[in-house]
Amino acid sequence: MFLKRFGPYFRYLKPVRFQFGLGLFFGIVAAAASGAGLPFVIKFLVPLITSDDAPVGLELLLVLSSVPIAFSLRAVGSFLNAYYMAYAGMHVLEQLRLMVFAKIQTLPLGFFHRNSVGDLMSRIVGDTLQLQNAIVKVVNSLVKEPATLISAILFLTYLTISQQEVAFMLIALASVPACVFPIKIIGKRILKKSRLAQQEAGEVNNVLNENLGSVREIRAYNLEKREMNRFERVCHRFFKLSLKTVKYDKALSPLIELVSAFAIVFALYVAVQKNIAPEIMASILTALYMCYEPIKKLGAVSNIIRKAEASLDRLEYILKSEDTVPETPNPVPMRSLRGGIEFQGVTFSYEEEAALKNVDVQIAPGEVIALVGPSGAGKSTFANMVPRFYDPQVGRVVIDGTDARDFAKGNLRSQIALVSQDAILFDESIAHNIGLGKEGASIDEIHTAARMANAESFISQLEGGFDYTVGERGSRLSGGQRQRISIARAFLKNAPIIILDEPTSALDAESEHAIQGALKTLSKGRTVLIIAHRFSTIQHADRILVFNQGRISAQGTHTELYANNSLYKSLYDKQTQMS
Repeated sequence: MFLKRFGPYFRYLKPVRFQFGLGLFFGIVAAAASGAGLPFVIKFLVPLITSDDAPVGLELLLVLSSVPIAFSLRAVGSFLNAYYMAYAGMHVLEQLRLMVFAKIQTLPLGFFHRNSVGDLMSRIVGDTLQLQNAIVKVVNSLVKEPATLISAILFLTYLTISQQEVAFMLIALASVPACVFPIKIIGKRILKKSRLAQQEAGEVNNVLNENLGSVREIRAYNLEKREMNRFERVCHRFFKLSLKTVKYDKALSPLIELVSAFAIVFALYVAVQKNIAPEIMASILTALYMCYEPIKKLGAVSNIIRKAEASLDRLEYILKSEDTVPETPNPVPMRSLRGGIEFQGVTFSYEEEAALKNVDVQIAPGEVIALVGPSGAGKSTFANMVPRFYDPQVGRVVIDGTDARDFAKGNLRSQIALVSQDAILFDESIAHNIGLGKEGASIDEIHTAARMANAESFISQLEGGFDYTVGERGSRLSGGQRQRISIARAFLKNAPIIILDEPTSALDAESEHAIQGALKTLSKGRTVLIIAHRFSTIQHADRILVFNQGRISAQGTHTELYANNSLYKSLYDKQTQMS
């Protein structure tokens, strides 16, 4: 069952198989020194040094040296076993996290709408660690602990054969199978509780992620106490579930020790009745202890496997998630696009309610199109179809006469630039953030792009200029500055299709004016889709598409629509009154 469930992931041990093999070898050395070495030393050393002709001087030192030799073998073997297993384990953990992270990079936007960021973080960080434990620690224990048990049993078998009066030890060993029952029962309980605890760990991460990403809003609305209560509730639920897992996990060792205690009492009783020599009795007890100690650890292994099963379920949810925007097996070679876009009977739903309903529209190359309408009318979904963030469930999106699904996603997206209302910057230099628009861009190209986006003037005033680090998500810059860097990135990309997702909605009038000029320059000679909530952003649009309940209810110029379309007139008047 273990190999079947976890077997596919053992391939991550292949690059470190030498270190892993060394770890197993030294584990066996430590096991043999523990299971047979220590009882053997006790059996032969005690009578030798207590006899009438006991060795003295150097000879005695040589005899006694067997004790540190046995312990040294055990210590060195244990250390090297732990070191090489940690080496292999950290490699496996790194590869597992990279595997899950790589899969996440391929999943469509719809996947992230269904799953919280905090929960995904918990899976990548916490659940991969549980899986690594199963792959490395379990295999190590399944080799090392049985080796200790077998070596101890072999020693007891040797005693039984050489001295008939200790045959009762085999009866004591018969209690070993009794330890299996609590392992099995407790393992089932741990699997159930671990699944619940790991789900709750994802919820803790989710609340924490939301809180740290909303610091300004929390302070502005005095939500600190509410957030404390919210975090306390999820932490308490996680605490209770974790405590139940610990309860079952830690109950196993005392149960096995209880079984061991009865076996040892039985062994002592028979030994006293049969007048067995003290050194033989001591070696028997040591060997018995070495028999039951591995069983305790193997019980812990069972618990690790159960926890890892719960984690593997959560990881495979990601790894086996279907890409709803799959790559075509035979992509059309990508040439430089002209920018013609056509929607042919496109229908798309996120859940039950359709976001787009039988949409038909043609957009000529170089045409600037504004998308307006109430919230939830389908504007963003329409724009997201062009770079294949989503694929139509009915109909098709055609770009320059080719179905968008026939292009490789990477090639298609290389021809499209996106400027969002929430400009996302990485915690790196300004030059690096602009340079993301074109791989291998020179510093002169980056400077030119910044100049065209009206960003060079403010960048030159920052400490370090283009080397200035912008902070997490651009937190060290103003909203207008972040947006101009985002526009500079789009200039550098020099794509024939531009999607402007309300890039000035959160800006003041001065910043908006500066950015409007940059956007007008950026739009020249390109096909542009402007998702508009503020009508000031669509002044230079060639055509306006009015969306309502997933359909294009009207299209035309501002003058035509204002005169003939009541929805457009209502939207425009409301915004004019507000401004």
